[in-house]
Amino acid sequence: MSADPIAVMEAAQPTASSPRTRMPHRPRLGFLGVGWIGRNRMEAIAMDGAAEIVAIADADAQMRDAARELEPGAASLASIDALLDLPLDGLVIATPSALHAQQAEAALARGIAVFCQKPLARTAAETRGVIDAARRADRLLGVDLSYRRTQAMQRVRECVEAGTIGEVYAVDLVFHNAYGPDKPWFRDPKLSGGGCVIDLGIHMVDLALWTLGFPRVQSVSSSLHAGGRKLVLPSAEVEDHAVAQIELANGCVVRLACSWNLPAGRDAVIEAHFHGTRGGAAMRNIDGSFYDFIAERFEGTRALPLAVPPDAWGGRAAVHWARVLAAGGRFDPEVARLAQVAEVLDAIYAR
Repeated sequence: MSADPIAVMEAAQPTASSPRTRMPHRPRLGFLGVGWIGRNRMEAIAMDGAAEIVAIADADAQMRDAARELEPGAASLASIDALLDLPLDGLVIATPSALHAQQAEAALARGIAVFCQKPLARTAAETRGVIDAARRADRLLGVDLSYRRTQAMQRVRECVEAGTIGEVYAVDLVFHNAYGPDKPWFRDPKLSGGGCVIDLGIHMVDLALWTLGFPRVQSVSSSLHAGGRKLVLPSAEVEDHAVAQIELANGCVVRLACSWNLPAGRDAVIEAHFHGTRGGAAMRNIDGSFYDFIAERFEGTRALPLAVPPDAWGGRAAVHWARVLAAGGRFDPEVARLAQVAEVLDAIYAR
């Protein structure tokens, strides 16, 4: 029996000091939007060597220049049209949320695979549109729901899948960011699709449904605030604090709390707790860090460690997508699950 090419490539993950890994085929990638997160994902893929970075596009010339310091040989372009005219195999999108769906569909229509920052789109309808475009084109579509790739969350999911903590009947999700976004478009719902829920809560809703195997959602209720004022939903104002309860058809209840600019006494509070009939398991950040997570399993009053830092997880989802693309990966039906996450967000926003 021949070896799984993806498993072989995953085993070849280089250390910081090792040379770039050479893949059987190095797809040609373009990067659209090279602010901090776009450059971070570009650097991760470049270090891994899974793909060839041939072009960078951003309306901001300074951003392009900063990105080309990482890949001096890449073409520097100002628009998506110029980028899509190149013979690309894949496109990495890290632009404002309102542009994601249109840009992803434009690339897929050209037969170009896509890796997109979250959210893939602002609404469930837009999300389904991009997924359908990827299915029609038979092209690989990935979304940077990066917390799935942390070692901490991987260990928690393994506990749940193995039945170690019994049947999960409740999940508590928290993502409080003491700062909040620094770009005006985040606070315009037409551009962002919403506030802290679509920015932060999307990660946590995805983690819960992904860990539980995407059970059917039965009902969703929510309460959203902006500046301490309760919003009447649907609202033309973005929220900076939200609580929601998601009832699953299997009887499990998922509770979400997320916020921007919350005085939590630390930079961030990020937690996902799974409560089962024989124990519990959780991932949480350490000392307010946005990057360092631990995972624990709970037996009564005992906490057993499952994962501890360090864990360089930030670009792991992008690298995985590039490796699958290099191995000839095409449309993956599992990406359709993202429509369910988007439907939950739509219900939280009452739209």
